[in-house]
Amino acid sequence: MFKIGEFSKLSKVSIKTLRYYDKRDLLKPSTTDKFSGYRYYSAEQLLTIQRIISLKKQGFTLEEIKLLLAEDVSPEDVKESLTIKQSELQYTIEEAQRQLKEINSGLERVGVLNHLSSNYSIVLRDVKSQFVASIRDIIPRTHLCLLLDEIRQYVRLYGEDENRPLSIQWHNSDLEDDAIDVEVALPISKEIPKSNRVNICYLPELKKAASLVHHCDPYHTSCPALSELAAWISFNGYRPSEEEPIREIYLTVDKDLYGKLRMAELLIPVEKI
Repeated sequence: MFKIGEFSKLSKVSIKTLRYYDKRDLLKPSTTDKFSGYRYYSAEQLLTIQRIISLKKQGFTLEEIKLLLAEDVSPEDVKESLTIKQSELQYTIEEAQRQLKEINSGLERVGVLNHLSSNYSIVLRDVKSQFVASIRDIIPRTHLCLLLDEIRQYVRLYGEDENRPLSIQWHNSDLEDDAIDVEVALPISKEIPKSNRVNICYLPELKKAASLVHHCDPYHTSCPALSELAAWISFNGYRPSEEEPIREIYLTVDKDLYGKLRMAELLIPVEKI
């Protein structure tokens, strides 16, 4: 017989854990001195504790282990327990692989955006036409997030990727209070049904636009990048085009958004003075 301290050293299981196993009726001492309260374990129980350790490594809970250690457990019961645990672990592995794939993709996207943020400057560029699902509405600025969520949910309903970069067109700016005339658009890969709210169309091509990639708070009432881009346009002999609205592309998708700011490209269509 071994005192609990000796048994702990032989089994390499802490005294605290052995006491916990005793409390949970998983591994009770072979005998307990009724006067001193000392716990004593038998040599045979070293096999039991090794079986517990092995089953824990396989992912079984203490309650599941208790059933597998029962004297009346049948081979059918063992097979069923192992099969269930096999399915649980397979699901865990597949879920972990999915999460790892998401993280790897996120790292790639963050790397691209970090490169853009460290090398951005104001440039003139063409913007190609894009097939999109869009919603235009006059709303309070604080409701912009609701409009963005609405278009995401709509494209997701038809099996489209909701995590493509969102485009926002800022239309009439002469509205009272905090109202905005705004159109949000998500690229789609195929024709999907339109609705009384959602239009399926091509976002117009911009043949010449001043572009500035920047970090922005999409819900703030003012944008420093807008003033910076407007000053560059004026200094270089251009003026904003009256035919096309200012456009913004959210380069950081929601699932990659950490903190308050996101990477965005501000586009102001221009013409030479």
